[in-house]
Amino acid sequence: MTPPIYVLRHGQTIWNAEHRIQGRLDSALTEQGRAQARAQNEILSKIDLSGFQALCSPQGRAFHTASIALEGIFGLIKTDARLAEISVGAWEGFRRDEVVMDQLVDESEESALDLYQRAPGGEGFHGLHARCSDFLADLRHPSVLVTHGITSRMLRLIVLNKDISEIGTLPGGQGVVYHLENGEMHRLSIGA
Repeated sequence: MTPPIYVLRHGQTIWNAEHRIQGRLDSALTEQGRAQARAQNEILSKIDLSGFQALCSPQGRAFHTASIALEGIFGLIKTDARLAEISVGAWEGFRRDEVVMDQLVDESEESALDLYQRAPGGEGFHGLHARCSDFLADLRHPSVLVTHGITSRMLRLIVLNKDISEIGTLPGGQGVVYHLENGEMHRLSIGA
């Protein structure tokens, strides 16, 4: 069984605002993204995290978010490459509307999920599922995880024992924290 975890997505980046597909590439946090990380810090500051460890994707946008969201809470933030975002191969760096698809894709994250699955040369959901399952199988301590949008959904999907086809049913969001324990998920946000 997975120990208790808190899962954070990085704050908004310049490329998020431009509806660009980041994947393994990186983009700086916007002011809104830094504010979202500060909101995560406010949420986590109210929680007793004694005995927890902090683990983060090594990608810049996640680590920058972690440095703000976990400031004053953790002295050490370890990185783990398995928390990196899903690779989208040839489509990394493209705007969503520049990708030629056989169907209309709007600008919502839920509509864009198919892009991550179908990207030429990308990791795909099954590859990401295997990577996240490996990470969770090795997790021995209660942890705060700072990761990315699709990777966050996949981690939560696995902990909640859902099928890959249900990834779109899980909420996304920046500036929030997801708490998972005993097979249940709770979304924590400012004012909630």
